[in-house]
Amino acid sequence: MNPRTLGKILGALGLVALLSAPYTYFVTTGSPWMAATKAVLGVLLLGAYFATNIGEFGQFASRRSTFYLASTIATVLVVLVALIAVNYVAAKKGKSWDLTTKKIFTLAPQTRSTLASLKEKVRVYAFLAPGDPDYEQVDRLLRRYRELAPGNFEVVFKDPRKAPDLAQKYQLREGQTTLVLTRGTGDKETHTTVAVSNGVTEQDLTNGLIKLNAVGEQKVYFTTGHGEWPLEPTQPKDPASVSELRKTLLQEGYLPGTINLADGKEIPRDAALLVVAGAKSKFGKAEAEQLGKYLAQGGRMLYFAEAAVEPGLDPLLARYGIEVDPGLVADDVYAIDSPYLVVSHFFGDTELARDLKRGQYNLQFPTVRGLTVLHQGLAEGTEVAPVLLTSPNAFEVKTPTENPHRESGDKAGSIPLIVQSTRPVGNAEGKRNDEMRLVAFGDSEILVDPNWGDEPNRNMVMNAFAWATSQVQKITIRPPDRDISTIDLDAPRLARIRFLATDLVPFGLLGIGLAIWLNRRSK
Repeated sequence: MNPRTLGKILGALGLVALLSAPYTYFVTTGSPWMAATKAVLGVLLLGAYFATNIGEFGQFASRRSTFYLASTIATVLVVLVALIAVNYVAAKKGKSWDLTTKKIFTLAPQTRSTLASLKEKVRVYAFLAPGDPDYEQVDRLLRRYRELAPGNFEVVFKDPRKAPDLAQKYQLREGQTTLVLTRGTGDKETHTTVAVSNGVTEQDLTNGLIKLNAVGEQKVYFTTGHGEWPLEPTQPKDPASVSELRKTLLQEGYLPGTINLADGKEIPRDAALLVVAGAKSKFGKAEAEQLGKYLAQGGRMLYFAEAAVEPGLDPLLARYGIEVDPGLVADDVYAIDSPYLVVSHFFGDTELARDLKRGQYNLQFPTVRGLTVLHQGLAEGTEVAPVLLTSPNAFEVKTPTENPHRESGDKAGSIPLIVQSTRPVGNAEGKRNDEMRLVAFGDSEILVDPNWGDEPNRNMVMNAFAWATSQVQKITIRPPDRDISTIDLDAPRLARIRFLATDLVPFGLLGIGLAIWLNRRSK
């Protein structure tokens, strides 16, 4: 390459480096030595230009050459100012996009609706020192919440060592990093805590907001005595329990407990909901009568059927328009690995299915029984509606085999898998609610711990709890379980990345472009 041409290229790079040095100091890094290094490098590169093009110095006095040099410098300054302005606007008002596969920087619909429903200001005390390893992650998460509810969501960071009065007020333990969510002031203040363990998650924080704004806890009773799934493992590492469901219920403001109807006592008046989760033996006559009385009073119930067993509640369910079919549902099109592992996104037109239907989520059932919607012999005023149905390719198998086939006379087509039923109770004696609500699921295995990680299923089950207890605001899509795919960067590393992305690369490209332009102009 011609030395004069090389000199012009180096000179163009030097001019850009020299003029952009203040930008490096005031905008991207705040580092005086990096700005000074850039300026010195710019001077050296300009020196290389003058050294290789010394023969042209005499031409600078001409009007044309002077105008040419001045216009070049002016062009560089205009481009520099434009880049600085664009970066400033982007930093202050720019829009961001979440390109992560798990959408880890996008708040879930449940979080958005919870923040939108805040009636009064919530103040969050984040008891973390600036040097705490969780500080940056918690700060980013709280900023996203505050952006959605700037008037009703306030964040205050406190070093627990420097705020002993607050630590004592909220009963924080030594060395514990915690978020305390408060509402109200003085004697009317209420609060709840969210423990920070390896970083607080969106679900933790949103559940804390739900609990803070809940009007009392909803007591949920799970029936026992018929082989139902237990709330806690009966032995260590036993997967046959619904302990994860229990944890989720506690997080969302429910208080789960158990009840054995065989003792003859009336179902407690504080029961917001009764759950029959996979009963494997028959309910006694007195127990069935207790359930019937409870529903007649406007009680609320969730029923999860179990494969190959008949707990003797068919007459009770039939009174409210629901029948559990014998055998299992199979689907040779909408299934995973096995025709009995049925998948469906065919939702009914109900409030309970609203959000899942809008998102076209797939629900999956390991061993599901079909349901039938009845229209005769119902209690007066009963209304029944399918919440979820199979694909049109499904069929029922009364005697399951390894490779099921549709037989003549078998029920086939769009088979209900989840059905809801309502009935106004009027002035019933001992009325608990104005309306009875019942939801029946054709499968109870979706509740057990190994299956609780399936997010669409979990949302459907929790939405059923919300609908049955008339908590419409809780019918939503909750934050998913997200893989942690972020890297925590300290301030110096972040500054270096910002310098590379918004300073060195764009200004380097500008210098190269200017060099090419200058070289062509001089020919």
